[in-house]
Amino acid sequence: MSSPDPMKTQEARHSTASAFSGEGQRRYLLVLDGDSSALCPLPRGGTLLVGRAPTADVHVEDPSVSRQHARVLVEEGEVRITDLESHNGVRLNGERVVGAQLLHTGDVVTLGKVTLVFHCGDGALPRRPSLDAPALRARLAEEVDRVLSYERAVSVVAVDPGASSAPLAELVHLASGASRMMDLTGQVGTSLIVVMPELAEEEAESAAHHLLELLRPRAPQARAGLACAPRDGLNADALLASARAAALVAPSGALRVSGPELYRIPLGERAVLVADSAMVRLFELLRRLASSTLPVLIHGETGAGKENAAWAVHYWSPRAGQRFVALNCAALPENLVESELFGYERGAFSGADKPRAGLFEQASGGTLFLDEVAELSLAVQAKLLRALDQKRITRLGSAREQEVDLRIVAATHRVLADEVKAGRFRQDLFFRLSTAVVLLPPLRDRPRELPLLAQAFMAQACAQAGRPLLHLSAATMGVLSAYSWPGNVRELKNVMEYAAVAAPGPIIEPSHLPDSLPRAGSAPAESSEVPETAGRETGTALADGPPHRTFRPLAEEVRELERQRMEEALEAAGGVQTRAAQLIGMPLRTFTFKRKQYKVQLRGRT
Repeated sequence: MSSPDPMKTQEARHSTASAFSGEGQRRYLLVLDGDSSALCPLPRGGTLLVGRAPTADVHVEDPSVSRQHARVLVEEGEVRITDLESHNGVRLNGERVVGAQLLHTGDVVTLGKVTLVFHCGDGALPRRPSLDAPALRARLAEEVDRVLSYERAVSVVAVDPGASSAPLAELVHLASGASRMMDLTGQVGTSLIVVMPELAEEEAESAAHHLLELLRPRAPQARAGLACAPRDGLNADALLASARAAALVAPSGALRVSGPELYRIPLGERAVLVADSAMVRLFELLRRLASSTLPVLIHGETGAGKENAAWAVHYWSPRAGQRFVALNCAALPENLVESELFGYERGAFSGADKPRAGLFEQASGGTLFLDEVAELSLAVQAKLLRALDQKRITRLGSAREQEVDLRIVAATHRVLADEVKAGRFRQDLFFRLSTAVVLLPPLRDRPRELPLLAQAFMAQACAQAGRPLLHLSAATMGVLSAYSWPGNVRELKNVMEYAAVAAPGPIIEPSHLPDSLPRAGSAPAESSEVPETAGRETGTALADGPPHRTFRPLAEEVRELERQRMEEALEAAGGVQTRAAQLIGMPLRTFTFKRKQYKVQLRGRT
């Protein structure tokens, strides 16, 4: 790589030192070519050739760059770049360069795999100041509100500097200078944070890679994490936490994108998705408890994942090679619980035509999980306590005791201490089961896991239904985030399975969710004021009057129409986005953003 030849133009005769002397305008390109980087000062006026040709003013080595790739023109205090019909093109802040594009300080230019960062020190464009953690969170929350209100996008990049010798404040300052004017930079804990409004998924990943390349000369071991709204949820703190968590598991110098696979814990034949900080610490506790012989009592609402927690205790324990046997105590009639637990001999009762081992015998050597243990009668509780204390059981209809060796994990959605006070649960059994107590938070208190679980369940449901993967709109994610989820994870799974079948297109809208989920705009309209042709209607009969009509939110219908018109325009334009955008009077940048947002596929020539 070489700097511009000072003899190329009359103005370029000024020395490199004068370009950095602080007098006049201080302009240069930071060139990142493979593992090397260099500063190339720009003259006060003239034209510079960028490429692999030996005669290029800015010479680079990477084979992805054409011999004569781009031209930089410095004229009348402005700097422009032009693509010289190169093979891989020129991109400015992720957008393909057409014609001569004006450069502003901090702009990132991509030529194949080579990156140029333009800096202009004349103060024409002020650097946006970096924000402290509270201000950054507040601004991110505002951007998240825009995502929900206007179906836009925002991405968060967190950078862990690693063993960098550069102060974090310096890296924040460098990132601020290279970011777009609308981007927000700051520091949260030990992480550099960049909030990127209007960028989602592919564009955000590209920008994050450029950021790492920019920081590499000062922080070669820096690693980054990326989280995007609405895909990763609509909670500002959760987005920051997801981006930081992804950065901490990224390889040195690389980027990791937040998603379900990043937080999946394999547990043999099962897997659990754990992302929320409370859940992470809870499963760390379960791993420690698993190595002991203590009985474990799990408190949690119905559907919160108590059986998965019990399975984790079994899987991480020395008993993992033996059986894991589960019983939902609330699902059996009281007269069958005792025979289910302890087994019976032939003739013990009517219908007992052959002997049967109970769950205590079946689980011997392994783990017995008693879900909803508070539903057991006091009589069965007494026999359960005796079996646990003596490690012996007697089948119904038999006088012979059998020794059993098992670990008990119990669970309940009730507060057992209150049940003891009310006389519905034996205090001695409570003490026996509650040596170690684990409290599972409900899904509504796990904002990081809700979008991840929704994505994972949607992927499973689409695979089972034989459909391509469907995506959740920002409005749909807003509905999911606002719901209290009384059925917790189990209810969310059922909702995603329903939506995977009900949605006609690639985007899940609020109208594709079950009616049990409240959402804005779902209130019935007065039928006397509603035109017959207005929107898609659904009749609902009321006991005291004629059927009323309910409608989808207008914004949802507008998005559906917009997507349809974009598809029609692309088909008419042969897949040429510029022409398609012109046909429907939409700015190209907006068209490109919405095409990716709506998952509209390009057909034909692009």
